Amino acid sequence: MRPALAGLLVAAVAACKGDGSSDPAGGAGGGAAASASQSKAAAPAGKMRLRDAPPEGDVDGIVRAELKTTRRENRRLLVYVGATWCEPCQRFHHAAERGELDATFPDVDMVTFDLDRDNERLASAGYVSKLIPLFALPGPDGRASGKQIEGGIKGEGAVGYIAPRLQKMLAE
Repeated sequence: MRPALAGLLVAAVAACKGDGSSDPAGGAGGGAAASASQSKAAAPAGKMRLRDAPPEGDVDGIVRAELKTTRRENRRLLVYVGATWCEPCQRFHHAAERGELDATFPDVDMVTFDLDRDNERLASAGYVSKLIPLFALPGPDGRASGKQIEGGIKGEGAVGYIAPRLQKMLAE
């Protein structure tokens, strides 16, 4: 494993285990850990949608394709980076799957990436963070726009910690 990749993974593990009290990005963003149970089909109007990114391909190309779909459907897109071992990632992801975030984010689609699988290709498109989960607004070229939030807290309050920050970023 390359030293830079190893360092990022160590930082991400530490961040996920942290209390989430810092938001180094100073903004908001989105992401979910990849899950085989995520819905691939279009959700009814008024529902948050999660779609797994393909395991291969350029992130900016994948995101551009997702942007075309969301624009056509008058929806908004977030890039969501999580990991199966990250508790705040999993809590947010499962809440989204259960429809608990539909009322708050009825027009949001999230293309989900897994940090462990996709780190290098995410970095090549500018999607980098010190903490996960990472929620990022993509630019029109599919690359990171710089508007993002990262990190969370463990426990029952994880979704309640992330959602308002995500709302704030989307409102800007």
